[in-house]
Amino acid sequence: MYIPKHNEENRVDVMHELIVAHPLATLVTLGASGLFASHIPMVLEPMALENDGSKFGVLKGHISRANTQWKDFVPTVDALAIFAGPQHYISPNWYPGTKEHGKVVPTWNYVVVHAYGALRVIQDEAWLLKNVEKLTNIHEAQPPTPSPVPWHVSDAPEDYIRSQLKGIVGLELPIRRLEGKWKVSQNRSQADREGVVKGLSRLNTPESLAMKALVEKVE
Repeated sequence: MYIPKHNEENRVDVMHELIVAHPLATLVTLGASGLFASHIPMVLEPMALENDGSKFGVLKGHISRANTQWKDFVPTVDALAIFAGPQHYISPNWYPGTKEHGKVVPTWNYVVVHAYGALRVIQDEAWLLKNVEKLTNIHEAQPPTPSPVPWHVSDAPEDYIRSQLKGIVGLELPIRRLEGKWKVSQNRSQADREGVVKGLSRLNTPESLAMKALVEKVE
């Protein structure tokens, strides 16, 4: 990934926070048919395990057994998991220079993390059940429905869950390399950033306010 110095984020804890907050990964691998991408939620295990190249943590997830990606990838070529955070269009009208000299152009702000590593396929039922339970528990901690009671995997019949597990394959990605890019108006002047903050505030959408908060953190 191309990362200008002023957009580089190398703090592991900050990149981990983005992965946890935006867990839907775009998992890209190289196979006999070329590049292949799947979109799957992944769980980050931040603690490194000995001798597995995971000093940046381990990503765990699963895909449908019918998805050929788990069979058609080159194990000697690192897989890439992309996690995208807040993003937003930035209008030139928000810069003071638009009226002063007109030498401005639109751009797009975004934050993203790229995680690279050797992908491993897991077909152990106990591993799959643990992964499904952990993924469920994380996202049921704040239920998406008005019900105050989180749903648990154990709420479904055991034989039904076992049949469902037969239809998925586990994936494990010990992170060998971790890259973060925070493109949040760092290359603009203080006046321009203030204009961006005001413009995003006026839009007052969840997306604009999320980007506003990131731009405000720029020193």
